[in-house]
Amino acid sequence: MSKSIEEARYELAVANRIVAHEGVLDAFGHVSMRHPLHADRYILARSRSPQLVEPTDLLEFTLDSEPVTPTKVALYGERVIHGCIYRARPEINAICHHHSLAILPYCITGIDLIPVHQSGASLGLKAPIWDSRDEFGDTNLLVLTPNEGASLARALGAHWIVLMRRHGATVVGTNLRECVFRSIYSNRNAEVQLKSQLLGKLEPLNQNEIERAGTRNLMQTPLSRAWEYWNWRLERAGEMPSRECDNERVA
Repeated sequence: MSKSIEEARYELAVANRIVAHEGVLDAFGHVSMRHPLHADRYILARSRSPQLVEPTDLLEFTLDSEPVTPTKVALYGERVIHGCIYRARPEINAICHHHSLAILPYCITGIDLIPVHQSGASLGLKAPIWDSRDEFGDTNLLVLTPNEGASLARALGAHWIVLMRRHGATVVGTNLRECVFRSIYSNRNAEVQLKSQLLGKLEPLNQNEIERAGTRNLMQTPLSRAWEYWNWRLERAGEMPSRECDNERVA
C-alpha cells in the first residue's frame, strides 16, 4: 500500500473520530471517502462506532457497495448511501451520514434548515428533505437497498446536505475536510437556528451572503485552521487512532 493511501486511510479514521468527538455522530453513523486512486471505489469502515474506527477497520467498496475483497466482518447496512451518491455525483469525494439530535427536529417537523450564521453558510441555500414513504411506503427507516440509495441521491441533487424524514441527514463534500467542516457546522447551525426561533423572527443569510461566506469558509486556510483545532481536541482527549496498518485487511 502506497504512503499516500496509508495517509488517506489514517485521515479518514481521524475524520470519523472528529465528527463523533464534536457531537455529530454517536454509536451510529459513518464517514467515507472516495478512493484517491480509483474513482469507482470508496473507503468505509467495517460496522463499528465511528469514534472507535482505526485505519485497519477501513475497507474498499465498489460503487455497488460490495467489498472489493471478500470479508466475513460485519458491514454497515446503509453503505448504499455512499455508493449511490458517489455514482450520482462525480465531484463528491467524502460523505457523512448521521442522526444528530440537533438535526432530527428538522427531519421530524419538515421545517427548513437554512443558514442563519456565517459558519453555517457551508450547508448551502437550504437542505432538501427526503421522505422514504414517498416511494417505498412503510419501512424500517434505514436506507438498505440500491433503489432506496438512488432515491436519496436524487433528493440530494446538487445540494450539500439532505435531511431524511424521521431518520437523520447525509452531508457531502468535494474533499474529506470540507465534509467534516460542513457536517459539524451544519449541526451547529441547526442548534443556533432552533434557539433563535425561540427568541423571535429569524433573519437568515441571503443568497449572496451564503455564496460568499460559504466559499470563504471552505478555503484552505479556514479549513486547515479548523482541522488543526479538531485534531488537537481529539489528541488532548487521548482519542487519536493508531498509526498501525494491517495491509492484508485494508488492501
